[in-house]
Amino acid sequence: MNPSLVADSLVLLHAFFIAFVAFGGFLTLRWPAVAYLHLPCLLWGILIVLGGFICPLTPLEIQWRLAAGEGGYSGGFIDHYIMPLIYPPGLTRGTQILLGLALMIGNGLLYGCLWHKRGRRSSRRL
Repeated sequence: MNPSLVADSLVLLHAFFIAFVAFGGFLTLRWPAVAYLHLPCLLWGILIVLGGFICPLTPLEIQWRLAAGEGGYSGGFIDHYIMPLIYPPGLTRGTQILLGLALMIGNGLLYGCLWHKRGRRSSRRL
């Protein structure tokens, strides 16, 4: 097995997971059953962001990079890959907390719409 390919695959998996955490609530508006997968992922993402933790995929990717003879990196996945792309330079802990709160509020609104939509459907059946 090619360690570099495994590390790159972990990066893709990580990126898709982050996108699902951030935008998966929109999928629940069309397919409500997605909520059973999205809610635990969303809670995990919020915990990671607000707690300032490093996702377990990051050290795993670094381990595979080192096994491939490539250099590892310090920090987390977001620090290494995402921040240079979308976060402003000098991101503070306060800004990170605001991003986590935005994640909670945005998805709270989406799930509120879903809950309201389901409630209207069930009241029509009566």
